[in-house]
Amino acid sequence: MQENQSVNKKEQYNLNKLQKRLRRNVGEAIADFNMIEEGDRIMVCLSGGKDSYTMLEILRNLQQSAPVNFSLIAVNLDQKQPGFPEHVLPQYLESIGVEYKIVEENTYGIVKDKIPEGKTTCSLCSRLRRGILYRTATELGCTKIALGHHRDDILQTLFLNMFYGGKMKGMPPKLMSDDGKHIVIRPLAYCREKDIERFAIARQYPIIPCNLCGSQPNLQRQVIADMLRDWDKRYPGRIETMFSAMRNVVPSHLADAALFDFKSIQHGSEVVDGGDLAFDRESLPLQPAGWQPDEEDDAPGGQRLDILELK
Repeated sequence: MQENQSVNKKEQYNLNKLQKRLRRNVGEAIADFNMIEEGDRIMVCLSGGKDSYTMLEILRNLQQSAPVNFSLIAVNLDQKQPGFPEHVLPQYLESIGVEYKIVEENTYGIVKDKIPEGKTTCSLCSRLRRGILYRTATELGCTKIALGHHRDDILQTLFLNMFYGGKMKGMPPKLMSDDGKHIVIRPLAYCREKDIERFAIARQYPIIPCNLCGSQPNLQRQVIADMLRDWDKRYPGRIETMFSAMRNVVPSHLADAALFDFKSIQHGSEVVDGGDLAFDRESLPLQPAGWQPDEEDDAPGGQRLDILELK
């Protein structure tokens, strides 16, 4: 009995610590990019995956102590995919008392009708989904659209564009939508996927699988995800440093003539960002910049929460 109480206290301690870290990460991202303002009505896009569940809970938690007043409405798009458990999200959202709207649109049927068998459906599906969500945000009077992309998603997008698109372009924490009518925010931009996964497991969210449409996975993104995961294991701190690099861009030391006026450099020009040091031997820190090792978050029985399967 006493041992069980000790285990429960340990679990609660780890969960509280994890929630504080996620809350701190989300709070910092919101502040850095001015994501949420007084009177905002935020449409929280809820897919039924670990990321969007976590985003909703952390935003609700911050709502209680935020210096500004804002409201939340959870929105899920039921695309009428075969086997979609349409009862799961309404039951969950009603149980926690969150305002919500389920939008029912048979985009699955449209995609199957327009795309030949065997061809990828993701492009058309995402365009349809985006348009419906934009329309819904307008109908609901929402001022912001919150998406559940996290730090690892942002890094993956950067490498996808570098490796396959020839661009240094990532997934911004805040930007106007492509139709120029909505502000899209990503409150989890500073959060690690492994922290979100641990939190989702501890919270026992009713996860809806993401493979209901039977479409092929994004193989290119999976390659990048596997590469980053391998780096994270073999070189602790590398992921954190790469994300820090996205926030510390030095245009004068890249090669985009549209971003920095290289042509105007002449004798007498000012030294920019330390000047060119190519003749010097590179001196880099032994440990990744700004990285600190995390304490172990142990689950009962010595199992790490991040290696338990989502239920």
